[in-house]
Amino acid sequence: MKSTIFALALAITMLLSGCAGYHIGATVPKKMECVRTLAVPTFHNDTLVPRLESLAASTVVRAFQQDGTLQIRSCQDADAILEGRIEGIRRRGARSVRSDIIKQQEYLLTVNIFYVIKSRTTGEVIDQGTIVGNTSFFVSGNDVNQDERQAIPLAIENAASRIVSRVTTGW
Repeated sequence: MKSTIFALALAITMLLSGCAGYHIGATVPKKMECVRTLAVPTFHNDTLVPRLESLAASTVVRAFQQDGTLQIRSCQDADAILEGRIEGIRRRGARSVRSDIIKQQEYLLTVNIFYVIKSRTTGEVIDQGTIVGNTSFFVSGNDVNQDERQAIPLAIENAASRIVSRVTTGW
């Protein structure tokens, strides 16, 4: 009888100690502990592609809203402000046509976005970095530029999810 009670107590102790150190909820990096709300103004665009500023900002806002770790607020009400700059867009060939090695069938598209998170009250830089978003696209006709324009939002969406991951989890 004593051995059964001892075995049961040991099993309960092992089960409860297995969860030591774990907790439910978001785990934010140390540098982001003081930030609960975030503002995302329109990004800056250093490329020649027009109207990417608002597309990038709204995509980042939507990614933060889907994540749910930080609340999006206006610049006056937020704890911190995320400023972004689209530094470049690059297209390079990934797969050529079998009959013509010069003509490309598939392209890789990369978007470089630099971001900086500053405290609204002090202006101190909390976090910054460069994120690369990428996607691939196939050439559907003779207009590669149109196919690229359709792939740019996907690359920006990939970059936005990487920004959210870096800010909320640290990697």
